[in-house]
Formats: sequence, structure tokens, C-alpha cells
Amino acid sequence: MHRFGARTSVGVTGRRGLASSILTGPTPSSASVSYSYANSLGNTPATRITKLSNGFTVASEANPNNQTATVGIWIDAGSRFETTKNNGTAHFLEHMAFKGTKTRTQLNLETQIENIGGHLNAYTSREQTVYYAKTLSGDVNTAVDILSDILQRSNFSEDAIERERDVILREAEEVDKQKEEVVFDHLHASAFQGNALGMTILGPAENIKSISRADLVQYVESNYTPDRMVLSAAGGVDHDALVKLAETHFGSLKPAASKPTLSKPTFIGSDLRARYDDHPTAHLAFAVEGVSWTSPDYWPLLVAQSVIGSWDRALGAAPHLSNKLVSNVSTHHLANSFMSFNTSYSDTGLFGIYAVSENKMHLDDLTHYIQQEWHRVCMSVTEAEVFRAKNQLKTSMLLALDGTTPIAEDIGRQMLVYGKRLTPWEIDGLIESVSAADVMRVATKYIYDKEVAVIGYGPVESLQDYSRIRSAMSPIYY
Repeated sequence: MHRFGARTSVGVTGRRGLASSILTGPTPSSASVSYSYANSLGNTPATRITKLSNGFTVASEANPNNQTATVGIWIDAGSRFETTKNNGTAHFLEHMAFKGTKTRTQLNLETQIENIGGHLNAYTSREQTVYYAKTLSGDVNTAVDILSDILQRSNFSEDAIERERDVILREAEEVDKQKEEVVFDHLHASAFQGNALGMTILGPAENIKSISRADLVQYVESNYTPDRMVLSAAGGVDHDALVKLAETHFGSLKPAASKPTLSKPTFIGSDLRARYDDHPTAHLAFAVEGVSWTSPDYWPLLVAQSVIGSWDRALGAAPHLSNKLVSNVSTHHLANSFMSFNTSYSDTGLFGIYAVSENKMHLDDLTHYIQQEWHRVCMSVTEAEVFRAKNQLKTSMLLALDGTTPIAEDIGRQMLVYGKRLTPWEIDGLIESVSAADVMRVATKYIYDKEVAVIGYGPVESLQDYSRIRSAMSPIYY
């Protein structure tokens, strides 16, 4: 990630309404309660969408009450569109975008952003690349002009490329210190062997040292095409004005003759362990093959993830939580924390659990309880659990839309994934339609007796051998 200013971070929490008995003052009149939950969902601003003749898409959610706006370009391109030879190019481009254009030097670029009090940012994922700015609503025109400039007219000077190599190598060193990032990179590499989806976003050090200007130019020409780009905006914006800006700045782009075809990766049951006995904590990840964003099983599997949940002992609430895995892990002091995850891509996904433990000699017990919970979700989930999980999921998803930047991100991502933007009301309905039977159905379909990818990092001597872990995925085991 490269940025001017700070990225917005979002948290996850949730609690249903409190009893009226806690009110210390007069009970509010019905007139003071403007909207019910259902009405408030339906009262969100509409997302307007316009597609230019060259395929470039403009999508925005305008809120006249906002004095700020987030506007950015979401591109259907990331590390998955690379090869082993140029792996790391998409991320390298993210850095080079801020190093000057044919009309702005790096100093001009930074000064102009600072003068309007804006934040310019970019990030790269496996399937998407994003460049966006957060500004006052009156400076949206300037933001779009700058974004257009860095996307279409970056210099990619040889001097800047050489300077940025060291910056990216240092960034890679910092990422290596974040063990969660390391474990998930290992998980992708192990589960999707031989496919670009298994490659890291930053790329190997040898690639970072050898990526050339020609590689950068070729990647832009192949992937930064208007039919794969979305101008997404939220806050104090005017959609019609945005469309005019898009026509001016992006209307001359030529659509690609064809989009690169991605080969669907084969999920491989696998085992990868990086053993470091002097490391203070063991990091474990267990994953089965998940589903794509557009799969009909996406929402039931998302609720299944919420049923399993996450936990951190620092919260201190374990004895009072109803989650069975939390109870077992906390009672026996088996882990410092764990989180379930459901990571989706355009044609596949990963569903699993990531755990961190300093109780390094009882990793076999931790593994047992994780797999026991997986089997329980396949066979005996209650409607009460699913009710609670759905409410927690809906709350976290709504809280994640608190601000113009996460709304713009939500619009951009959904436009690339679905070709439209699901409203909060539609998402609420999709989640609400999931039943306990649906959760058990998808859990059985994707977890029960399926291949599993296992990653161990740190002091993992007591982690069971792969054959035992794989056999425990089978119904015969229980």
C-alpha cells in the first residue's frame, strides 16, 4: 500500500436494543423515533450507475449532508493477472503512480494534494487495484483530474524505479514481521499451487529487483482498460457531474479487444510448516476450498463463518459467550486468539480458521476442537445460533459502511464483482433468508470430508501430522 494520509479502518461490534428499563429520563415519544430498522435500511441514498460508450463505469452514492467525498478508480486487475516472471508488477505500479506524471512532478503532485487538504491512497489485492482520494466535496474535480493523470500519464522514470525498489524491499521486510500476513501468503501458495492466485502480492525479492519500465508499461496497457475500470464515489458528490468528468478524463480510452482469461485454480489439500522453535507463539491456519463472490452458497457460508466466530483472550468475555469453540479454547487455555474467515475470489475461495497460541505443546488439542466445531456446524447448528450469527453479521457489515471511504470501496468492489451494487436492504434480505438447515447444508458440502490445507508457523512441533488432520475431516473419524 502507498498513501498520502491515512487509510480508514473499520471495526466489528454489535448489540441488539437494550431494555427500556435502563432509561433514566422520560420515555421518548414515538415522534422522536424517525425510522425502524427496516425503514432505515430502505432510506439509504440510491447508487446511481452510468456506463460510458467505451465501457468505463461511473457509480456513486451521493449524500448532500456530507461536506467531504471519496472518489477513486477501482480496476479489475491485481497480482492474479501476473506471471511468475512479472509477479509484483501490480504492486510496483501502485508505488510508481505517485512519482510524477507527464504534467506533474512528484513535488507538484504532493503539493496539490496537500493544498486541498486531501488524502491520496492506493492499494493492491490479488484481484483488484485501487487508487482513490478523499477530499472536500468542492475539490472532487481536482481529485478526478489527479487520478486520471497518474493512471494514464505516469512517467515511470528509470531513476524513480530504481529508488522505489529499495522502498518495496523494505516494505516486504515489514510484511514478513506480520505473521498473519505471512501465514495467509503461505496458505494461498499451498492451496493454489501452480496458479497465479497462489502468488504473493508484493512478489519475490528477485522480481522486485528486476522489474523493468517495460514490465510496468506492458501491465498498464494490458490491464488498465476502461471496460475493467469503475469510477466510484461517495459523499458530497454529484453523479451527473462525475459522468461529465469521466467523459473528459477517461472517455478517450480504448477498450481491450478481450479480457485476459483466468484459469480456475485447483484447490490442493496440502501441508506447509515453517518451524521456528524460538518464536513466542505458534500460528496455525486450516482451510478448505470456499466459494466465489457470485456463488449462491456465498451467503450461507458467510453465516457459517459468523456462527464459528472469532475470539481474543484480551477481551476477557469468554466464560459468558455461547460459542462452543470459544468455551473449549478459553477453558483449556489453548490459544491466545482465533478467527474464522471466508475469503472469496471471482471463481473460488478459502474457508477456514486462523489461530495464534503460546501453548505450543497442546496444538493437537487446539486442532481437535477446531475440527470438532467444523463437524458440529455440519450437523447440529441451532436456529438460535444462526439468529445470533445473522444479527452479528448484519451489524458488522453496516458498521463497515460508516464513512465515505468504505462506501466508495463497497461500491467499487461490488461493481467489479457483481456488475451492480447490492443495497443494504438487499444484503439484509440475503442474510435473513439463511436458515440453520442452509448453514448445515453448505458446511457439509464444503467442509465435511473435504481436502484441507494446513499451515503451521513458529513452534509447531506438537501440531499433528497431516494424515491425522486429514482423516479427522472424514465422518468415519467421529
